[in-house]
Amino acid sequence: MQPTATLKMFQPTRRMMAMPNEEHRAHTISQRLRTLKKIPPELIPLGIVVGVAVGFAGYSMARKLIVDKQMRLSRQNRKD
Repeated sequence: MQPTATLKMFQPTRRMMAMPNEEHRAHTISQRLRTLKKIPPELIPLGIVVGVAVGFAGYSMARKLIVDKQMRLSRQNRKD
């Protein structure tokens, strides 16, 4: 087997190299928002609850880092 033949074996085929035909390639934002109707209605409350939970987690973590004076965020008594 020649060295060039082994390298050709690892090249992608034409089918793999082709760009996927994206459904929303040149659509506007309003057209993309219309696709939200495809989301099952049962998942919308779950998304809201998860979004609120992530928001509260971010808020409480940021508040803890800002307010807590006992937490060391940098080294102390460092000799340069």
